[in-house]
Amino acid sequence: MQSPFANMPPVVKNLLIVNIIFYIATFALKSVFSMVGYMSAFYFNSPLFHPWQVITYMFMHDPNSIMHILFNMFALYSFGPMLEYAMGSKKFFNFYFIAGIGGLVLHQLVQGLEVHNAIGSFIMTNENMSAASYDAVMKVKDIYGTPILGASGAIFGVLVGFGMLFPNLEMMIMFIPVPIKAKYIIPVYVVLELFMGVKQFSGDSVAHFAHLGGALFGFLLIKLWGVKRPNNFY
Repeated sequence: MQSPFANMPPVVKNLLIVNIIFYIATFALKSVFSMVGYMSAFYFNSPLFHPWQVITYMFMHDPNSIMHILFNMFALYSFGPMLEYAMGSKKFFNFYFIAGIGGLVLHQLVQGLEVHNAIGSFIMTNENMSAASYDAVMKVKDIYGTPILGASGAIFGVLVGFGMLFPNLEMMIMFIPVPIKAKYIIPVYVVLELFMGVKQFSGDSVAHFAHLGGALFGFLLIKLWGVKRPNNFY
């Protein structure tokens, strides 16, 4: 039986492997080391934040929902190889991580605005917390203590890059019986993420602005680098 990694370009292959290793390690080490607590990313002023989390959060996934890692890895497996072949492995490596960091940057900016709206400052102090309402205090404590984890920011960068380089490639979408071109479905997906992020529905724990940040940085990188669709693609 041929390995599923046999014809896969090196960066996508290694990203898949590292993500899987991190996911397995989350369970294997949970009795002695909290991967979620140390490798996920926290608000920049939280005592739980560490510099390495800017990178490691991209390899962490929700241990309570296998669909989180399955969806992200399926998207990377489906769209990553064509993008890596189109721009080259070195550039794709940089693209993936810059998009992922961009996702975290936008997520943190939005969190900063939420903290500022709650207590009048971007950082928590004894003075502004004591003067804030109970609801504001609970909001800020939730932001400081809730991690962001997952490859979704980088994956959204990959999706946008794919849509820009292969706009007319037709895709089959779940629950839609006809193929739809990438240039139509991916922008709709991005707009849906914006709507969900702005509305902030109760019980929604998805970091929509991290997705949007990855999409934005992916778009900007394709434009700034002048990456073109391969001439032999049809």
